[in-house]
Amino acid sequence: MEAGEVGTTNAVTSPEPETHGEYAGIWLSRYEFYSSSRDETFDCKHHVVIVQHGNRLTAQSLPGASTNPDSPLSLDLTVDRNIITGTWTEQTAVDGYYHGARYHGAVQLLIEPTGRRMAGKWVGFGKDFDVNSGPWELRLLDRSTGRASVERYSPSPE
Repeated sequence: MEAGEVGTTNAVTSPEPETHGEYAGIWLSRYEFYSSSRDETFDCKHHVVIVQHGNRLTAQSLPGASTNPDSPLSLDLTVDRNIITGTWTEQTAVDGYYHGARYHGAVQLLIEPTGRRMAGKWVGFGKDFDVNSGPWELRLLDRSTGRASVERYSPSPE
């Protein structure tokens, strides 16, 4: 390029999101939702295993380790500095109040400086053609994802 020429580029590159920590382990997931049909707010807990690959986190609830029996939860998340953004899916129990309905939505969490707690909000659709939201937090219980730890956290959370 000659002096005075302005260069152009067609490629837009963005830096990879920064990850400041390791988040693999077993976490207690807790979220709240309002049930319009029951006019009540409910607190749901799951023990989840988080697996980390770079800035990507995937979480799966442990079988039977939920206050909503037979309602598995999964999260697909991306870490960027102290912010986690992603999606969630929960398949409700066939014999439960929601009769096997599948709910999903988005979640955004802030990571505390200790790296042992994430807190934020979820958003998702409701069964009455509405969009709901509420608080969600994850608390680290164990850095290990080995068999003994998984067995230890397989019962339903208190």
